[in-house]
Amino acid sequence: MANRSLKIIELLQQAYPDAGPMLNYNSTFELLVAVVLSAQSTDEQVNRVTADLFVDANTPADFAAMDIGELEERIKGVGIYKNKAKNIRQLSTILLEKYGGKVPEDFAQLLELPGIGRKSANVIMAVGFNRPGLGVDTHVQRVVNRIGLVEEKHPEKTEKALKAILPEEIWSISHHLFIFHGRKVCKARRPACQDCCIEPYCQKVIL
Repeated sequence: MANRSLKIIELLQQAYPDAGPMLNYNSTFELLVAVVLSAQSTDEQVNRVTADLFVDANTPADFAAMDIGELEERIKGVGIYKNKAKNIRQLSTILLEKYGGKVPEDFAQLLELPGIGRKSANVIMAVGFNRPGLGVDTHVQRVVNRIGLVEEKHPEKTEKALKAILPEEIWSISHHLFIFHGRKVCKARRPACQDCCIEPYCQKVIL
């Protein structure tokens, strides 16, 4: 399994040399906000919203002080924006009161922030702090199970299974590679198997 998984990552790296974060941000806090906004939304939608938003508000103090109605209006270009506005206001207050306005570098503490689940916490650890993290979104969940790298129905179990078979130092890039492959080739409805660089290593599990 180890040799197969590493070969898959090697081939994906060759296919997607530019794989990496697609969200635009200038600080770890901006990344945190962008990740919260990304739930059930595309990176493109988030980047359109934050392009103007981060010009006027880019610290916990800015968002904690912002009127909730104004924040909702500023982020209405993404899905479930009312709930996200509430979470951003709440997490900003928590950061100010508990962490001196800084984003905590501890995984468990990140999970305590409103709007932050395991996928988001992993992304922030890996992208924001350059520490080991492997988030499992819908693309990662679909791809790694479809190719037979893991056999888990729940994202948290998929995350732990992947972390068990992949070296820690490639967790972050693996996350991005699986996302790129899921978006471009291993799509949910019609996977382009004829164009798949890892087809010889795919078990073609029907999901």
